[in-house]
Amino acid sequence: MSILVSKLRQSTAAAVLALTTAAFAGDALAKDLTITVWAGGSNDSDVYRLDAIEMAADILSREYAIAGEDLNITVEKKRDFAGWEEFKQAVTLAAEAGSAPNIVVTSHLDIAPWSQSGLIVPVEDYVDMDTWPINNIYENLLDITTYNGVVYGLPQDAESRPFFFWRETMKKIGYTDEEIDALPAKVEAGEYTLQNVLEDAKKAVDMEIVEEGYGFYPRVSNGPDYAQFYQSFGGELMDSETGKLILDKQAMTDFYQFFVDAVEAKVTRKNHIGTEWDQWYAEVASGKAALWHGGTWHYARYTGKEGLDDFFGNIQFSLIPAGNENGQANTITHPLAYLLTKQDDEDDIEIAAQLIKIASEPRINTLHAIKSAHLGIAREQSNIELYANDRWAAEATRRLLPHANAQPNNPNYGKFSEIMFKGLETAWTGTKSPADAVAEVEAEMTAVLGDDLIVR
Repeated sequence: MSILVSKLRQSTAAAVLALTTAAFAGDALAKDLTITVWAGGSNDSDVYRLDAIEMAADILSREYAIAGEDLNITVEKKRDFAGWEEFKQAVTLAAEAGSAPNIVVTSHLDIAPWSQSGLIVPVEDYVDMDTWPINNIYENLLDITTYNGVVYGLPQDAESRPFFFWRETMKKIGYTDEEIDALPAKVEAGEYTLQNVLEDAKKAVDMEIVEEGYGFYPRVSNGPDYAQFYQSFGGELMDSETGKLILDKQAMTDFYQFFVDAVEAKVTRKNHIGTEWDQWYAEVASGKAALWHGGTWHYARYTGKEGLDDFFGNIQFSLIPAGNENGQANTITHPLAYLLTKQDDEDDIEIAAQLIKIASEPRINTLHAIKSAHLGIAREQSNIELYANDRWAAEATRRLLPHANAQPNNPNYGKFSEIMFKGLETAWTGTKSPADAVAEVEAEMTAVLGDDLIVR
């Protein structure tokens, strides 16, 4: 192992200082290394998930050179996967074949199953968590990349899933500009709830400002967004003491009933689930829908491909409103994370760890955040001019991120989410009543999750 690699768990400055002394002693070494990084769920706007590793490799090589060692890093990048399932399958198969990429950019929900299978190794074993820039990362984001008290990855980005209002429609149903501006604070305080959402959506439909089914226009497929509505009615996803998942039957019933009420009020279509995403994006970004929910990254789609020139003049956004007195306004962040895979060569893991540490520096991460309309991972990014001067990044960070929670890093959460959404769909489409749908959810969750489930 080279002298620099042995020092990588110290701060970079300390490592370089130690190596400079060694270099003058004639202990210079040379190393050629290929680091492979694969990113799931990424498109042209997300290129810095990969390019940041290239930038980090250049910086690290320059530090080596100053310390008297030659480190030549070739970064091989891949993001052209058909979808998330294909990406995860490719990573798993590569690991089984002994050729896993050194770094994967994936959902934090993969940490639990991949750590249990031995596919990934803890990042905290390879970097000093108390040094820059890791010590500047938001603590709640680092918590999300932690499993069983061990930090397995570094957050690559952050996001949030807000509620949206089309301003012109809100004005036509009676709101003033001042009242629309005050909506985020009212939502946060619990003064504007999901009941108000139904009332306003119905006004927009009844006044023929929007078509039937377009008063409230939800996400068209399963995703973390729907767990937010469960929380709006008081549902908890995981017990903090035991780590077990929680089925709160009353909260789940109220959550399902809200969407049934939306269909019965003709503000949401019964057959809405399965709508094409391109259609959905075009409709919400053009004012065809009155109220909806989505992700912070949608800003890039609305103002880019959909051609929305004046986002803030047309759209207001807030936390997801509370459903009743048992719940509260909330939002879920679903950060992707840099994870290190298990490798035969410890030197390779050490170098990969240092690369994701450097890639987490505020200025580098800001390039990804602004280009892809994500939120930053570190406090200092608010002082980076590119970030601070971007109105969407600044306002979304301030308004949403402090209130963000995450889906639990529990290996069974994927099953929990699938069963929850299947129950929602049966209630939404009228196949079962909310109560009967929840009874079926309870039976299936109990059978599938067993002792990993708490039923309330």
